[in-house]
Amino acid sequence: MQEIAPGVYVELEYRGANVGFVVTDEGVIAVDTPILPEQAKHWRRQMVRLSGSKPVLYMINTDHHRGHIMGNQYFLPAPIIAHERAWRDMRGYGDNFKQRVIDSFKREPELQAQFSLSTMRIVRPQITFSKRLTLRKAGREMHLIHIGGHTMATSIIWLPVEGVLFVGDTVWIEEHPYMAQSSSRDWVAGLELIRQIDPAVIIPGHGPLCGLKEVDYMISFLRHMRERVWEFYQKGIGKHETGTALVEDLRSWFNVPQNRRSKIHSQIKSGVGRTYEEFRRADNARAEHAKREKKA
Repeated sequence: MQEIAPGVYVELEYRGANVGFVVTDEGVIAVDTPILPEQAKHWRRQMVRLSGSKPVLYMINTDHHRGHIMGNQYFLPAPIIAHERAWRDMRGYGDNFKQRVIDSFKREPELQAQFSLSTMRIVRPQITFSKRLTLRKAGREMHLIHIGGHTMATSIIWLPVEGVLFVGDTVWIEEHPYMAQSSSRDWVAGLELIRQIDPAVIIPGHGPLCGLKEVDYMISFLRHMRERVWEFYQKGIGKHETGTALVEDLRSWFNVPQNRRSKIHSQIKSGVGRTYEEFRRADNARAEHAKREKKA
């Protein structure tokens, strides 16, 4: 755990995602939760210790993926805040979703033993926003900004006085970004907004603290991916063929451990497919607009 600014703490070693919290005179405002129950409980104890037993006022989820929300239940009765799309998607999280979380630890039975369907509870956001939401508590100011990109719900949290920015899974460090629910265009726009904010410290969803150098690398990667996919799309090459053709090129941008090679290759193809569909939808929208204009 690190104190990266007065009263602003982050933990980068938990499973699932990086987490943080901010201590105010009235209580604690937290960002994301550990996926493992024992780590979530440990993080809650850290909040109690470092805040002088102040209550948790709010828990903010940067998106709706399991690595960010599974520990929400251990921070009740604090209301959960997230983008409205996170609430919509989390409505469908039932026993099948919980079982997939449990099954994801099947190769680690000592960790899997921490979960059970009977004790797992999905706590959905009670407070949602569409574009921006500002929290002001006891001299602290936090701006919740929806940027999309990684998911339709992805949001960042900006502390302007401290110069600290939580970016969730908008920035990936030495690991291929997960793009199965992404919009590459919105992702680039979100990263460019982060550049404009110009934070002193960035807390990514995974990996070490970083700065604008890593943001620029993500922008370069996404722009390169879009250019290559567009090149294949214009030639009329199919989505699956495009994904297969671009795996080696895109793989080289990030480290790929040998034991995860197959999974990362599949992940890259999924991201290429999403980007390909972006171009197809844009083409269809232009064609539909032209048709309406012709009729008018």
